[in-house]
Amino acid sequence: MEFLQFLSWACIVFTVGMFSTGLTDLKKMRASKSADNVQFLPFLTTCLNNLGWLYYGILKTDGTLVLVNTIGACLQSLYILSYCHYTNDKRRVTSQTLLAGGVVCGGWLYFSVLLPQGESQLAQLGLTCSLFTISMYLSPLADLMEIVRTGSVERLSFSLTVATFLTSTSWTLYGLQLQDYYIMVPNTPGIVTSLIRFFLFWRFAYVNQGVPSYKLIEI
Repeated sequence: MEFLQFLSWACIVFTVGMFSTGLTDLKKMRASKSADNVQFLPFLTTCLNNLGWLYYGILKTDGTLVLVNTIGACLQSLYILSYCHYTNDKRRVTSQTLLAGGVVCGGWLYFSVLLPQGESQLAQLGLTCSLFTISMYLSPLADLMEIVRTGSVERLSFSLTVATFLTSTSWTLYGLQLQDYYIMVPNTPGIVTSLIRFFLFWRFAYVNQGVPSYKLIEI
């Protein structure tokens, strides 16, 4: 139980720290009064991911999942509202946000009303959240291939890579301790992609010696 409690706190600290990296983009938008050069979709997809896992945590009565994803959903909502305020392309952002809201409503209707409560409901929700999380971890692979092609790691954030590795590892171990493969399996790709990023930093670091990297690649 002590090790599980340690992993729980590790998951909370590392995951909230990773979600907080968006504060850099928020500060940038407030300083420039513009949302240029800031990606919107990572905020939206991460918020959807948080809401899915929050519901899973509520059904499973897992306090760690509930706390982490409540904080995550609140932070992502703050980033989304700030982006909507500063962007010039409000129509596109509004339509994407409304579409995401429709997905949330449709998902809630399916999992809460159409599915009978019990193991089947929890299993289908866990599988859906797992597949969505895996797709988010694998989405930056195209960017990583571009880094290999150009030999430049300017687009990578080392601090975010460390945060992603620690977060993925802690959740993988937490899921393993609970024997919950819906938590363990989807976080394994995060470890793999983080190790790939570490290798790219080691392999191409000489290209950008003395040049700080500020642009984040969201998971």
